[in-house]
Amino acid sequence: MTLLTIENLAVDLGGQPILDNIHLALERGEIVTIVGPNGSGKTTLLKAIIGSLTPACGQIQRAPGLILGYVPQRLHLDPTLPMTVKRFMGLPRQHSRACIAQALERAGAAGLGQQQMSSLSGGQFQRILLARALLESPDLLILDEATQGLDQQGVIDFYRQLEAVRHELGCGVLMVSHELHVVMSTSDRVVCLNRSICCEGTPERVAASPAYHAMFGQGVQDALAVYRHDHHPRQALREPA
Repeated sequence: MTLLTIENLAVDLGGQPILDNIHLALERGEIVTIVGPNGSGKTTLLKAIIGSLTPACGQIQRAPGLILGYVPQRLHLDPTLPMTVKRFMGLPRQHSRACIAQALERAGAAGLGQQQMSSLSGGQFQRILLARALLESPDLLILDEATQGLDQQGVIDFYRQLEAVRHELGCGVLMVSHELHVVMSTSDRVVCLNRSICCEGTPERVAASPAYHAMFGQGVQDALAVYRHDHHPRQALREPA
């Protein structure tokens, strides 16, 4: 089932072109990761998908009744503000205790409901953001560099939890990441973005792409050194002529 289809998308900000000629489709149950250099338009693309930015042209088609869950790149809370995890999970609208407990469990954060948000570790905070995105059992989960600031083990643990969520809900996952080695081992499909899509396909095919090597240089070798991918290929690489 196709959850999302993007055709000929372009986005301008302040009169400057940020994205151009974006074509992308996402299927239920697959994990798709967007990679690219700083300023390549990754976050802009996610914002266009969730509706917080208006495209200059093109179409974003969602499956009827599609439920989105979104984990932002950053969320700053006043550390002096007393707020428990449970209260945070109830913003901006209330959810049942059972719903909150289920979301926390799915995110690997069970038992944290009474803890103060200001006392959470970086990994715990990201799991709470993930739990909040899971409150309504989304069809499509969107994450914008959700592991930023975590140590290596924290990154690994977070993506293991994300894999479990994908299997439990059967949702699609679209994420932005700069952790190339994790991308190669956890994604069904990788999209290389630099204002437009440079290449797209299974991790194995993208890893062999000249466009990918040109984009990341030595980072490619570091990623390939730990490349362990156990998903079945779903789509051939596409490189614009």
